[in-house]
Amino acid sequence: MPTLKLKFTLYKYITNEIWPTFFASLFVSVFIIMATKMLSITELVMNKGVGIIQVFWMITYLLPDILTFALPAVTLISVVVAFLRLSADSEIIAFESSGVSLYQMLPPVVMLSFLGFLIAIMISVMAVPWGNRSFKNLIFEIAQSKADLGIKEHIFSEPFDDVIFYVNSFSSRDRVMKDVFVVDRRDKTTTNTIVAEEGEIFLHPDKRIITLHFLKGTIFVVEKNMETVRTIGFNTYDLNIDLKDIMAALESRRKAPKELSMGELIKQLEVVPEGDAKHNRIMIAILEKLSIPVAVLFMGIIGVPLGAQLRTRGRSEGIGVSLVVFLSYYICLAGMRSICETGYLSPSIGMWVPDIFLLLCCAYLLRLSAMKRPLYFLLRLFSIKDFLDSRIYILKRRWKGLEDLRPAQGMPGMKVVGEQLVLPLFTKAGERIRRVYDTEKCVATMVTGRFHRLDCKWAKKISSYNMQSFDKRDEAVRQGYIPCKVCNP
Repeated sequence: MPTLKLKFTLYKYITNEIWPTFFASLFVSVFIIMATKMLSITELVMNKGVGIIQVFWMITYLLPDILTFALPAVTLISVVVAFLRLSADSEIIAFESSGVSLYQMLPPVVMLSFLGFLIAIMISVMAVPWGNRSFKNLIFEIAQSKADLGIKEHIFSEPFDDVIFYVNSFSSRDRVMKDVFVVDRRDKTTTNTIVAEEGEIFLHPDKRIITLHFLKGTIFVVEKNMETVRTIGFNTYDLNIDLKDIMAALESRRKAPKELSMGELIKQLEVVPEGDAKHNRIMIAILEKLSIPVAVLFMGIIGVPLGAQLRTRGRSEGIGVSLVVFLSYYICLAGMRSICETGYLSPSIGMWVPDIFLLLCCAYLLRLSAMKRPLYFLLRLFSIKDFLDSRIYILKRRWKGLEDLRPAQGMPGMKVVGEQLVLPLFTKAGERIRRVYDTEKCVATMVTGRFHRLDCKWAKKISSYNMQSFDKRDEAVRQGYIPCKVCNP
């Protein structure tokens, strides 16, 4: 058993493997998610006159929601990549031979995952409602400035989407318009044309609504198919512009419960009767603030056995498997959210189903890794991938008409000398090193399309009916087989 000092050294070593990947993955995830929002934000800058400072605050207000979404995936990816590296370099085998089991490597991962859980719950409970509320307040301020600056005298203007204005005179101080002509095309079935002697603009910050109050005028209602035309006279008429009409491109943001703090949600929950659709939505919003941070904790623990299982795979495969696990969790979460909103399942049960799924995955994968048993599903999945890679490689060679040796490691200057393959390599100092590869006798598996040296551990696992033998390396290459990445035949 390792001493306390050795444990501390081991935990520090594993922690140093995880945190660089964590921050790199977090930066990339936030950048990618934010890039999906940049098209709408760029449109606001170009067409709506939004300033750079307002864009900065928009991004700031969006960050808590993005971090809450990205933290489970980032935690999983960082742990998987760290343990994949340890496993690929046989460091896990070295630890186990020194008496350190996989379970004894869990404490630093659990501590880091628990730290991620605390950060996620703080962001979810405090930062997300603040960000959502501040974002919509900023949108309303932009709309208010558009109402003041967008309407100009004797000019057709469109301060709001699908609402066109023409006024004879406009007082920006009193927000009073004279001789008003307005075309409202927000309704996809009808077009409303309003002609009024006077109009005023009223702001309702609490409801985030702008009201256009018209006096003494006429409304011309025209159906889109031009079959029906109606004329309506009025003394007063109110036209409301709310947030979804102001910024339709950003309508996909979270609904109202996501803007409320935990205390406000609990107060509303006490007022709304149980079984009501709004009660379910409020309950889902409360439970998500807890269930998603718990998922961060479980995702980190799942990464340990997953990384150990992927010892012969590269970093890209590890990230791919991590994203598949996260996608499965997110689909389960979205499905449970929809089911709970309809009332078919109580939110108190349904919102914890994704976390129970992760907990079962933790127990199963840890038990498999402790018993030294592979995850057969992953083996079959990667066998299919390797087979497709080999077929694609064969097609590429045939397309190019190549029958020569495939350059190992992508290095130039490789040549065959007698029974050996000589490959020149260069160190960082510029010193030339010659690596010699034994080209005699190799075996290939027809399932994965790879060939191995006879002393490779994967060669010993090939069944007799699935094995093909070659006297020389170039014979395997000419038939389209890919060199093993472990033994480098």
